[in-house]
Amino acid sequence: MALKASKLKVGDTYQERLVDDLTRTQIVQYAGASGDYNPVHTDQVFAQQVAGFPSVFAHGMLSMGMTGRMVTNYVGDGRLTKYGVRFTRQVWPGDTLDGKATVKEIRQEGGKHYVDLVLETVNQKGEMVIAGEATALVDP
Repeated sequence: MALKASKLKVGDTYQERLVDDLTRTQIVQYAGASGDYNPVHTDQVFAQQVAGFPSVFAHGMLSMGMTGRMVTNYVGDGRLTKYGVRFTRQVWPGDTLDGKATVKEIRQEGGKHYVDLVLETVNQKGEMVIAGEATALVDP
């Protein structure tokens, strides 16, 4: 069912669990899918001894992709017209991520209805790992 501008109001929220206990396997699978084999994401020894991190960590685009899936689950497939994020904190193996979309504005432009959303993804400690915005086409 598509979102309707007439049923939305500023401040409405949609929340979803994006991943529960992110695994190293999921991170490596994303490396394979994306072709990004940077060793800070896939090689524990390199991440710790060379790069100085406590562990490997997830690709920013992996957490962006999970957040984007949450947005399309809310607004519907093929409705996003704009999507952008800032990576605010690293995502580690074992993290659980929750995403939230908040309606910022409902507007009309060129005879079409749009919803502007503020996006936030947090880890199990409540620390923001993604901050972003999206715009989607909605039904009247």
